[in-house]
Amino acid sequence: MSVPESSYVFANSQHLRELERLQTIEKVFDPASRRRILATGLTAGWRCLEVGAGAGSVMRWMADIVGKSGSVVAVDVDTRFLTEPQPSNVEVLKEDIRHLVLENQSFDLIHARFVLIHIPDFRVALSQILSLLKPGGWIVLEEPDFAAARAIVGNSEALQSVNRVNQAILRMFANKGLDYALGVKLPAILQRLGLQNLSVENDTPLANGGFGIATVMKMSAIQLAENYIATGQATAHDIEQYCQFADDASTWAIYHATVGVVAQKEAIG
Repeated sequence: MSVPESSYVFANSQHLRELERLQTIEKVFDPASRRRILATGLTAGWRCLEVGAGAGSVMRWMADIVGKSGSVVAVDVDTRFLTEPQPSNVEVLKEDIRHLVLENQSFDLIHARFVLIHIPDFRVALSQILSLLKPGGWIVLEEPDFAAARAIVGNSEALQSVNRVNQAILRMFANKGLDYALGVKLPAILQRLGLQNLSVENDTPLANGGFGIATVMKMSAIQLAENYIATGQATAHDIEQYCQFADDASTWAIYHATVGVVAQKEAIG
């Protein structure tokens, strides 16, 4: 993700465990991301920017669509999962998006997923993103709203533990100066910045355990257990209960919402 290590909660994660988490995120969230990106009209010849490339699935997919006449630039402060040879029309940059030096107004499409929520001064990053976008170009942003999280079906002890971990997640973000509900604020932010043709989706899946978003959040809880405990909102036992809950197909919860915004920069003339 294109954020400084001081604020990115997964900055010190173990390599293989983090790669597995990122690849699971890709499996769960790529279908919706691809659909939103395709809604912009993405086609051969476009120049695209992928902010926070992670393990690279969206980057490679866009590169295949834009073809040799197009290009994709992938930016991330952590490029450890992008070291393998990439398609010839892909350029990988180990950079912070807030300080990225590229030609202004040079991209037809810019996409970022679960990036801005990790940046305290996300408006600086957003301003930089918009400066790189061509007039008439498209931006696709996807950010979570963790305030939507709540346990719904499970035994009473597990429900209490899950909701305590949910509160720990909120406190962890807040303690870092991060907005845990950024997703729901994005449409209004982009509207005030003059973006046009806004299309907004708020995915708030009611999910049972054992797969999908439940598995992603379990993997995050394992990696961030110390961070959650440090907030004083949850114990090690709560986290153990949370992980068991997320593995149990008979449980149901909303783990977080994802707000997807597709918008167009005003064209000149």
